[in-house]
Amino acid sequence: MKHTLLCNLLLAALLTVCSDATIFSQEQLTYDPNATAESLGLEPYIAPKDFYPVYPWDWFPREIKPYETLETSLSGVAECGFNFAGFIKPEDLHRCDELKLKAMVAISDADWKTMTDEQIDAKIKETVEQSKGHGCVIGYYLTDEPGAKAFPALGKAVAAVKKYDPGKIAYINLFPQYATTDSVRNPNSQLQTKTFAEYLERYVQEVKPQFISYDNYMVEYSDDMQDLNKAAVYYADLLQIRGVAVKYKLPFWNIVSCNRIQSTTPPPSSARFAFQTYTTLAAGGRGLGWFIYYTHPSFSYSPIDTQGRRTVSWQYLQAINKHVRTLGPIMNHLESTGVYFTSPTPTPNLPPLPGKLIKNVESTASPRGNIKEVPAFMVGEFHGDDGHDYAMLVNLSLEHSARFHLETVKTYKKIEWLSPIDGLPTPLITNDSGEWVLPGHGILLKMEME
Repeated sequence: MKHTLLCNLLLAALLTVCSDATIFSQEQLTYDPNATAESLGLEPYIAPKDFYPVYPWDWFPREIKPYETLETSLSGVAECGFNFAGFIKPEDLHRCDELKLKAMVAISDADWKTMTDEQIDAKIKETVEQSKGHGCVIGYYLTDEPGAKAFPALGKAVAAVKKYDPGKIAYINLFPQYATTDSVRNPNSQLQTKTFAEYLERYVQEVKPQFISYDNYMVEYSDDMQDLNKAAVYYADLLQIRGVAVKYKLPFWNIVSCNRIQSTTPPPSSARFAFQTYTTLAAGGRGLGWFIYYTHPSFSYSPIDTQGRRTVSWQYLQAINKHVRTLGPIMNHLESTGVYFTSPTPTPNLPPLPGKLIKNVESTASPRGNIKEVPAFMVGEFHGDDGHDYAMLVNLSLEHSARFHLETVKTYKKIEWLSPIDGLPTPLITNDSGEWVLPGHGILLKMEME
């Protein structure tokens, strides 16, 4: 999960990577541009409707400290509002069962690229057998941030998980687009492809995953989205991953930052936690991971400090996890149909309103005019399995609350917002006083037709 060249890439290279268009001819492509979910025989992970995974991206126990046991550590995870404990050894799964925490089984000592097909199959079979009888298991951790050269072996590991434990996840987390790409000067890059688009396409076509997971920490690296070049990378990743997920009918999970990864960046704030959460929900993400739970020599301001004490970050996470645990299961019933931004968009090349449901969003940070900044909004549009339209509006300012007024494409007889605390509806304020959204937060609207 650590990226060694995160902030040293040129903007021109970043913009080239995030574009779906490439300079290569079709004959040079290393993947089939016409592939579909059906032609690949993909089997997407289907989560229970009441389960939206929110988890600390960490291993438990990383190591037992004098101040804790595995039991107290996992109890703290549950108390923090996580419903999924991250990566657990098979012998420790009983504790997750007791706490009603889902878990991903960590497969140890597996160098997939050097293993034979028989060794891969045997390793997966052995781990599945070690994990039998534990209802908490939702899948098996395979690897983090693989290059494309590992895809053939990972495809065999994914197939083995499907074979020995059907319906469970083979967990692989991908690089973000700001990882290095192949070039004449760097033929052995992190992605091991010439573009991020090639990396994603080859991953789906060669590995045949059940879902897409990736990490992106640009909210931190961008100084809370004030560095627009780095902010653009966060949005580009979110939309490009979403696009591939939609194309291949796969869910996607986003791994975001809950600490300070670099000493030159500010510590996390409640607005940053909310921003990463609500932009993921608005884009249609189906899972949210937080890197990293324990303070590490390289990472400070984590939820748990070096003495095992809960920090302010832990409290922020507990609060925002409550929102995810409430809204996530609701959004499991919604199909993402589009993502748009108010004009001017917060960074270039983002899709502007109008959408198919929302025509325009007008906002202000100060009705008295004392704050000149006009907060931008992200708008995720959805259609529910109850037949109603939904929209998630996210205040993209990490500094100011925003009052908004909504203009819809269709005429609705009723628009309500759903509470992130209990999911109950409240009529949307449409008069001059408007509705307010806190910095980085979102609001989920349910819109019923005439």
